[in-house]
Amino acid sequence: MRDELFARIESRTEELVELTADLIRIPTINPPGDVYVDCARFIGERLGARGFEVQYVRGEGSPGDSDRYPRMNVIARRQGSRPGPCVHFNGHTDVVEVGRGWTVAPFAGVVRDGKVYGRGACDMKGGIAAAIIAVEALVETRPDFPGALEISGTVDEETGGYGGVAYMARQGLFSRPRVDHVIIPEPLNVDRVCLGHRGVWWGQIETFGRIAHGSMPFLGDSAIRHMSAVLERFEHELYPHLDGKRTEMPVAPEGARRSTMNINSVHGGLSEGFDGLPSAVVADSCRVVVDRRYLIEESYDEVRGEIVDLLERLKRDRPNFQYNLKEMWSVPPTMTDRDAPVVRAVAGEIEAVLGRAADYVISPGTYDQKHIARLGHLHDCIAYGPGILDLAHQPDEYVAIDDLVASAKVMAASAWALMTGEVA
Repeated sequence: MRDELFARIESRTEELVELTADLIRIPTINPPGDVYVDCARFIGERLGARGFEVQYVRGEGSPGDSDRYPRMNVIARRQGSRPGPCVHFNGHTDVVEVGRGWTVAPFAGVVRDGKVYGRGACDMKGGIAAAIIAVEALVETRPDFPGALEISGTVDEETGGYGGVAYMARQGLFSRPRVDHVIIPEPLNVDRVCLGHRGVWWGQIETFGRIAHGSMPFLGDSAIRHMSAVLERFEHELYPHLDGKRTEMPVAPEGARRSTMNINSVHGGLSEGFDGLPSAVVADSCRVVVDRRYLIEESYDEVRGEIVDLLERLKRDRPNFQYNLKEMWSVPPTMTDRDAPVVRAVAGEIEAVLGRAADYVISPGTYDQKHIARLGHLHDCIAYGPGILDLAHQPDEYVAIDDLVASAKVMAASAWALMTGEVA
C-alpha cells in the first residue's frame, strides 16, 4: 500500500508545487488579517469539490475580528467507510509582514532551483499544500479508509491564534470524540517530530513620573529614568538568573534550552509619528513589553513572581518608584509523550521515507498546539512539516520541493497507520 501511495504523491509533484504557489499568492498578512476569507474559500472549494464536508468558522469577537478583517477559518472533513479514529491536519493561513531585503516578489510564488519562494512558503503554506495533497492521495488510493480525515486552515497563529485554533477549540472542534490525532505541518525540518513548545508569558511594565519643563527636570520626576532602573536590574540580576536555568526538553536550537526574555518594545515620553521637533517635557510615563519564554521545569507563578519580586524591591529601594504590571497573555509549556500514537506513527514514516531515524525537538516559540492541549484537552498532537525553521519570517523565504514531496508521503502514510491502528 505504501508504494502505491507514494507513487501517487510523486505523480502529483507539479500539482503540489502549484498549490503551494497559489496559496502564497493569497497575501494573508497578519496583522491586520488581509484576505483571510479568500484563502479560506480557496481551500474549502478545493476540498469540497473532492467530497469533503466544508465548514467556515468565523472567530467572532476574537482580537482583531471585524467586518473588514473577519477571522475566517475553514475546516473540511471526509468520513470513511467504517468506524475508526479521526486524523486532523491543521495549518495556519496567516503570514507575517514582508519586511525588507527580498530579491524575489514575495507574493508571486516564484519556482526556481527546486524551491518555491514567497512569504509563507516555509511558514506554512507549503505545509498546508503538502497536507492537502497527502490527504487527497490517501483518499484516492484507499477510498475505503476507516475513521475520518480532517484538514483545517486557521488564522492568527502569528499573533497568538485566538481567532483561529483557540476559538475553534472552544467550540469542541479539536476534542475527542470528534478528533483523535492532530498533525500541525509547521516548518520544523522534514526529519523532525516536534513534540511541543516552551511556555510564554508576555507582560507590560509601566513606570510613572511627574511632568515638568525639560529645562528644569529637577521639578519633575522622569518615568524613563525609573524604567532605566528596571532595565538595569534586568541586565545585572534577572538575565544572569535566567541564563543559569536549563531544561531536559529537547529544544532546538541549543540556545533556547534555557529560559529567555526579550524586551519587545520600549515607549516613553512623547508619542512618535509626527513631524517637527518634540516639546521640552519630562516624561511622566514609560512602558516596556517583555516576552518571557520558560521551561517545563518552571511554573507560571515562578515566572511572574520573578518580575514582581524585582519590581517590589525597586519600590522599596528607589524613591518615588511606582509601577503597574499588566499581563498581556500567557500559555504553559507543552510536550507530547514520545510513546503517543501520533509521535510513533510520524517517526516511523520519517524513517521509512528518508531512510534515517527521526529527530525529536521542542519549538523555542509557541504555535497552535498550545490551544489544542489546554482548550481541546487533546494531547496526541505534534508539529511535523516541510521547511527549514530558520527561514521562517526571513526575506526570500522558501520551501524545497523535495521536502514538500517527502513530507506529504510521511503525512499520508502516518494518517493511514493511525486510522488503521498499524502504528509500530
